[in-house]
Amino acid sequence: MTDLLYYPELRTVTDTVAFHARHRPDQVAIVCEDREVSYARLHRESNRTAHAIRAAGLGRGGRVAYLGKESEHYYDVLFACAKSGTVLVPINWRLAVPEVDHIVRDSACELLFVEEEYLPVVSGSAATGGGRRLTVTVDSAGDRGAGLRAWKAGHPDTDLDPGTGPDDPVTQLYTSGTTGLPKGVVLAHRSFFAVRDALAEHGADWVDWRPGDVSLIAVPGFHVGGLWWAMQAFNAGVPNVAMRMFVSEDAVDLIRRHGVSVTCMVPAMLQMALSGPTVSRADFATLRKVSYGGAPIAEALLTSCLDVMDCEFAQIYGLTESGNTAICLPPGDHVAGSSLLAAAGRPYPGFGVKIIDPEGTTLPPHEIGEVCLDTPARMLEYWRQPEATAKTMVDGWLRTGDAGYLDDYGYLFICDRIKDTIIVTGENVYPAEIEKAICEHPAVAEAAIIGVPDERWGEAIQAVVALRPGQRATPRELTVFLRERIADFKLPTRYEFIDRLPRNPSGKILRRTLRDKHWSHMSRQVN
Repeated sequence: MTDLLYYPELRTVTDTVAFHARHRPDQVAIVCEDREVSYARLHRESNRTAHAIRAAGLGRGGRVAYLGKESEHYYDVLFACAKSGTVLVPINWRLAVPEVDHIVRDSACELLFVEEEYLPVVSGSAATGGGRRLTVTVDSAGDRGAGLRAWKAGHPDTDLDPGTGPDDPVTQLYTSGTTGLPKGVVLAHRSFFAVRDALAEHGADWVDWRPGDVSLIAVPGFHVGGLWWAMQAFNAGVPNVAMRMFVSEDAVDLIRRHGVSVTCMVPAMLQMALSGPTVSRADFATLRKVSYGGAPIAEALLTSCLDVMDCEFAQIYGLTESGNTAICLPPGDHVAGSSLLAAAGRPYPGFGVKIIDPEGTTLPPHEIGEVCLDTPARMLEYWRQPEATAKTMVDGWLRTGDAGYLDDYGYLFICDRIKDTIIVTGENVYPAEIEKAICEHPAVAEAAIIGVPDERWGEAIQAVVALRPGQRATPRELTVFLRERIADFKLPTRYEFIDRLPRNPSGKILRRTLRDKHWSHMSRQVN
């Protein structure tokens, strides 16, 4: 294990790029499209951005939002926020105008970085006005980063001391809730170092970094999985190849051209990467290890991956509130035909998992209940929501809302979701926000959104709709109506029209009744 790239002196995001700028200044830190940025340059440029953030009047704990696709400029701003003591609020560029507007308002961000193509999304919304908020266009006339460079020009590139430590906030990621309004999950610096430290302390190589590794950032950085993965590579001081957005053919090409050895994807991405008509084992010859999460992997897909990609696989399980992964199914457990392929995995060394009943009592092995995690990477809070925070974090344990059980050896098996989350290609989708939007259509009396099995995507979104008497609406009409209100990945792909939704005596929709006919033949109620 002596060849692992592990630097225990790194304790905060602030430390990371400065350390590698000193020890490997010419090493490529990030490649995006045809641009390469060394660790030395990334350090200097993020210093300059940090000085500009401070000059704009933002103090420690101020919120800085970023709306744009993956690029070196996004990570410039990430490190600049760490160095200035501010908190980065990444915004999913796939969101619709009302969703972006909510995040900007709720986070009370004072500075918004936005790429040119998303200016229409923020134009006229809270994002461009009110209070001290400043908007900086990252690009200029199609030149990526030109607007950011112009904004920070003239500021020094000297080091800053933000006075922050491992327990101070560094990022705030928004995750939808069952109420339909996204909540800001505040993560500390420690969230990006806890798993690394635990594995190194115990000599475990479940997720590891070695000399010569090149990492592909396939999951977007507005997602906790993408941001966490990128930070692991930066902490190790290896090159990152960043995709502006995931396109399977491009991913295969980048792996081949840049000699990518490690990456993290959701199973749907793996499925697409293997589906190209000319894809062969030679395309993945440099791969050493693939981490995946967001959904369990189907055995048929894993078998194909093992054959074509011919490398190790590690499944990671967690959520935004847990600082990403807390559970891992190590490479050694990825054996075709093994019953462990149905497991999410087991806790990292020093992490904990327990199963509780509705009264909070810990259940024995093989009894299904709510999954709770004990992880040093867990969130600090839900931003400005103390009651929601107290319900989710209880006595140091994080309540996940997932239903599952432990086997006799401590492996966690996920059976269902206590909350009504639907996972589509690794993205959490919550029925309440879609139901609220669809019920605004004048022809809709009531609607329920459920997840149904889908061979390619894991789950598909189905709308069960009851129309008002005498009214008509087609799936196409409803989709067009929804497209202006919610992000594309939240749009139902299937519709079922019924006279009325099933409800219990208290009036609650019997979502399980709607789901059962789609899932009853499945061994687990999540795909």
